[in-house]
Amino acid sequence: MAFIRTTSRRCLLGLALAAALPAAQAQHDYPNKPIRLIVPFATGGVTDTSARIVAEKLGQQLGQPVVVDNRPGAAGNIGTQLVAQAEPDGYTLLLGYDGTMVINPHVYAKVPFDTVKDFAPIGKIGDALLLAVVNPKVQATNLAELQTLARNTPGGISYGSSGTGGTTHLAGEMLRQRTGANLVHIPYKGGGPALADVVGGTLPMTFTAVAGAMPFIKAGQVGPIGVTSRQRAPSLPDTPTFIEQGLKDFEINSWVGLLAPVKTPRPVIDKLNQALNKVLAAPDMLERLNSLGIVAMPGPPEAFGAEIVRDLAKNKAVVKAAEIKLD
Repeated sequence: MAFIRTTSRRCLLGLALAAALPAAQAQHDYPNKPIRLIVPFATGGVTDTSARIVAEKLGQQLGQPVVVDNRPGAAGNIGTQLVAQAEPDGYTLLLGYDGTMVINPHVYAKVPFDTVKDFAPIGKIGDALLLAVVNPKVQATNLAELQTLARNTPGGISYGSSGTGGTTHLAGEMLRQRTGANLVHIPYKGGGPALADVVGGTLPMTFTAVAGAMPFIKAGQVGPIGVTSRQRAPSLPDTPTFIEQGLKDFEINSWVGLLAPVKTPRPVIDKLNQALNKVLAAPDMLERLNSLGIVAMPGPPEAFGAEIVRDLAKNKAVVKAAEIKLD
């Protein structure tokens, strides 16, 4: 009987080792087929464009094509859910966007994924820096003047955003909550129309991407008030951040990054992270991302994951105080 039990144990151990070998070999050979990168938005936007230029170079680093697959709908929730439910083998990745990953969970009554529990961060691609701009007729060139003007203007100052619950909306709400300035939110169907109304003079102020605002700033059609990032925008070296203007830790960035399903093996995550960081270090890639208004932010998966957790907590507080809710 002892011989039979020992033999059975050896058989079970052998079967376990045999089962583990193909998985280990698959990780060692990764990737050995094309990788699908899900972009949870339609073609043509900044998120899609950044995904495509990164995917091209990432494929060259990995020796396999990285194919962009656009799955738009429900403010990014549909495509993001698809990746959350995908096989965690490294062949289905997500182009993560801050609006979907760290804002949607707070503004929507239900989201079909858990940002922390369902995903493994690979690495951040970069930040699309934001700033507040005003029409030149608005008598404010900095935060202090804007606060005074908002206090003395009956009904306050209206600011536009790309839509309720978006990053630019939260930037305005955070500014209102932190300063007490009387700022009134006007949601638009996209940041472009809001910026156009500021240029045209029918809207006093908006929060927008630095890249999109640059032509109008250079033409004197809008004036910058402050940058929402921790560091000044390279293209606007004379425009101070809100932190520099006295708002401690006032930081809200629109970012993009790569994530995988949560149980993706660590060796696969590490290989993807190393390839992504090499891509982001290339001068031509930095130039292409800068043309989109994105500042490259290479780093380890842990740093990206920690930022996601911080942003979730920060945005939760802003959304709750502003009572932002979407069905």
